Amino acid sequence: MAKKAKTYKAAKKRFRITRTGKVMHRAQKDNSHLKANKSRAQKARTKKMNVLADKKQSNKIKSLLNQ
Repeated sequence: MAKKAKTYKAAKKRFRITRTGKVMHRAQKDNSHLKANKSRAQKARTKKMNVLADKKQSNKIKSLLNQ
């Protein structure tokens, strides 16, 4: 009997798939340190989810998430 394919937990924490099949990711840049001297709008932009444009990368992430 074949084992069930497991989801990669690191990918699950960083990406999500929309209902239409697009891969969304959170911007990693400017979100690690030195937040005291950044504006509120700048910090809010880092929390938004963005669509991953690269088709090759999105297919790889979908395979990691078993989609």
